[in-house]
Amino acid sequence: MGTISLRKAGKQYGTSEIIRDLDLEIADGEFVVIVGPSGCGKSTLLRMIAGLEQTTSGKLLIDGRDVTTAPPVERKLAMVFQSYALYPHMTVRQNMGFGLKLTKLSADRIKAKVDAAADTLKLTPLLDRYPRELSGGQRQRVAIGRAIVREPVGFLFDEPLSNLDAALRVDMRLEIAKLHRALGATMIYVTHDQVEAMTLADRIVVLKDGRVMQQGTPHELYETPANLFVAQFIGSPKMNVLPCSRSGEGRLDLSGEGAIELPLASEAAPVQIGARPEHLFLVAPESGHCRGTVEASEYLGGNTSVFVRNPRLGLINVSAVADSPFRIGEAVGIRIDGARASLFGADGSAIARRQAA
Repeated sequence: MGTISLRKAGKQYGTSEIIRDLDLEIADGEFVVIVGPSGCGKSTLLRMIAGLEQTTSGKLLIDGRDVTTAPPVERKLAMVFQSYALYPHMTVRQNMGFGLKLTKLSADRIKAKVDAAADTLKLTPLLDRYPRELSGGQRQRVAIGRAIVREPVGFLFDEPLSNLDAALRVDMRLEIAKLHRALGATMIYVTHDQVEAMTLADRIVVLKDGRVMQQGTPHELYETPANLFVAQFIGSPKMNVLPCSRSGEGRLDLSGEGAIELPLASEAAPVQIGARPEHLFLVAPESGHCRGTVEASEYLGGNTSVFVRNPRLGLINVSAVADSPFRIGEAVGIRIDGARASLFGADGSAIARRQAA
């Protein structure tokens, strides 16, 4: 088992509240990714779960047992840090088995556990090498292997891939996903990387100022953000947010630039409409919901990001086809896919739309 529960958990340093009355339930075998801006408390939260930071208020339960004040060793969790923290004078085998050696486990049992973990992580040919003889990705796999041999109830990852180059991050991301499927273990993963969160998580938890802004599947957070913060934090490039006002039944005015028809509830009063770059389309100026001038473009291989400047709405990012014919300085129109757009009220909360008949 590996269920983890935080109930009204809080963390304070003096008068500064880092984590505020946080409730979170993590199921056995679930892969939860915690994201948020720098200083939001995500690493502090992970360290609270590990027992490396004292929980100031509330409770922390693992498999139903209150471990709020328990030391790290009693929580049976394994943590993988951003730094590999390998002993340079020890081989891969010795690094992976060192923690078990301290528990007085027999040499045969240590060897069996290390061999099994090395096989899972494709480290068997490297067992007799030293850390200096390994690549960054291999060192991180050794650090993960050192955690696996302990057979913990859950794994905690604190930005484990941030020290790797782009290609290695992709490889290790796939390795961690495969590892989760193979072990079926509970995993909590802290990152600032959008792609890691979207591709690895069963559930994403978005933090801001120590509070949960929204939690859900990657699809739920991307398609139906609960508020403006989540809408612009999840997704890269981020969502375009344009000022608007209601100008009639099912009609939104884009600050005098044009109007879009949407099925709105009678009480809805949106002040901003959100649209992701791939939900916008470049058209002739007279055919768009709004218009502007192409200010810049970025060719990305599979598509081109076209930046359109509108004097009232600001800079709008449109994801266009790779061989987009639009030129810098050209006047263009922008059509919005209303079915995929998000609406936000004055307080930044998402506004539910009335379903079209």
